[in-house]
Amino acid sequence: MSIRNGFSDAIGNTPLIRLNRFSEATGCEILGKAEFMNPGGSVKDRAARAIIDAAERSGRLKPGGTVVEGTAGNTGIGLAHVCNARGYRCVIVMPDNQSNEKYQMIETLGAEVLRVKTVPYSDPNHYQKVAGRLADELPDAIWSNQFDNTANRDAHEQTTGPEIWAQTNGKLDAFVAATGTGGTLGGISRYLKRQNNRVQILLADPQGSSLYHWLRHGELKATGPGSITEGIGIGRVTANLEGSPIDNALHVTDIECVTTVYRLLREEGLFLGSTSGVNVAAAVQIARRLGPGHTIVTILCDSGAKYQSRLFNRKWLAEKGLLEAAGAVHDVQQPVSLPTPVVAASRPEGIHQRLSA
Repeated sequence: MSIRNGFSDAIGNTPLIRLNRFSEATGCEILGKAEFMNPGGSVKDRAARAIIDAAERSGRLKPGGTVVEGTAGNTGIGLAHVCNARGYRCVIVMPDNQSNEKYQMIETLGAEVLRVKTVPYSDPNHYQKVAGRLADELPDAIWSNQFDNTANRDAHEQTTGPEIWAQTNGKLDAFVAATGTGGTLGGISRYLKRQNNRVQILLADPQGSSLYHWLRHGELKATGPGSITEGIGIGRVTANLEGSPIDNALHVTDIECVTTVYRLLREEGLFLGSTSGVNVAAAVQIARRLGPGHTIVTILCDSGAKYQSRLFNRKWLAEKGLLEAAGAVHDVQQPVSLPTPVVAASRPEGIHQRLSA
């Protein structure tokens, strides 16, 4: 039995899980990288560790300093864990359209959470831009900048990609994953293509995102209405994604996502979030295109626990017109009553004074 040296050392080396029902239905080996088994509960633990490691090496992050990030949730959770383990203060800026469980979890971990109005990236009060300004205002603070800090991508090129290659003995035909920051897909694609350029790399894009159309037609343009998914599907090409070797894109609707999430729960015993649903639905798409006998790998990003008030809530699903997509609707939970999290005012004015107190 190996002993890991603290939280950071426990990140990575997650197993590949064969998705039996999906594999049997397609005649392919559909394998999910179990990133929900990281100690902070998601694939974003890898980026959080790498970003802080890089900031420490460069001297930007000093002992007792502050890490600021704009995030939809999982990176904030990973950063809060790593900051606790290394003695840093953590401040997280989040859009106000995420599940309550995420805000509560980050606050429970001891990070300070600022919830800001959800606005387009072009708006100066977009949560990422607020985080950048806040880091400039606070003493001894850095902005981790997960979207354009390529330490994120490097983490997956150096760890996740090699793990997948070793676990499949180099015998895989395709890798497919959704993207938010671009770090996971960007890093893994670079590593796998260096090992074997014939491995197909595919981007799984939810409805409402612009990346599917960008990869197909060279123009950033949304495909369909907005999605229920959180943390994936964007309208720009990040530094982590730019230049990454991606062969094609697959479009996944919310109906396909929800159906897949509930199949994973009921048929595979895996309680996972919506991004995992998008990823597995896309893996099935490519398996059917390639035909039987191929091996497809994807990412099982995080557990469903952070989405119980939405994705696993009968009332919420009905409001979104997705109750039928969940399958046996009588199995879907009734709404969960959750306390309202305590957050700072939505307007970023005066943030410096509040957080410096």
